[in-house]
Amino acid sequence: MQLKFRRAEPDDATSVWEILGQAIRRRKEDGSSQWQSGYPNLNTVISDIEKGYCYLLTEGQKIVASAALIFNNEPTYQIIDGAWLSNGDFLVVHRVAVSDEVIGKGVATKFFTEIEKFAKENDVFSIKVDTNFDNLPMLRILEKLNYTYCGEVQVSDGPRKAFEKLLS
Repeated sequence: MQLKFRRAEPDDATSVWEILGQAIRRRKEDGSSQWQSGYPNLNTVISDIEKGYCYLLTEGQKIVASAALIFNNEPTYQIIDGAWLSNGDFLVVHRVAVSDEVIGKGVATKFFTEIEKFAKENDVFSIKVDTNFDNLPMLRILEKLNYTYCGEVQVSDGPRKAFEKLLS
């Protein structure tokens, strides 16, 4: 599988929303409450693209994964029931979604590897991410990639497990 990491363009919005919709459906099928309240939605995707936050993993011309990558801007991370590993610059990873077509093929792991490279290329050596307590696929990826559980953060629809990885 020849995968490429790139920033999303406005023309990518429909495809990104389709993949995010698949992830929302999978969360529901897994019995998770995460992403079941109308967020994220197509407007979220459009906003992420307009702000330059949306990044993709592609195979040829086909988008196989998307995420919002935001430097140093996550107000909900200012208060944590626990402690972050660092207090400097960081990259936040939100709204990770992988296409149904490539689930189970290591694409999410590859995507996180590219995200870590992207952070280092921007001289940022901390990645912070949160996920729902019942998002087992994401929890497994974070464990596999050696993200450290730091505690809980509060988001609009409740608490989330918060993780950080320091890059070298």
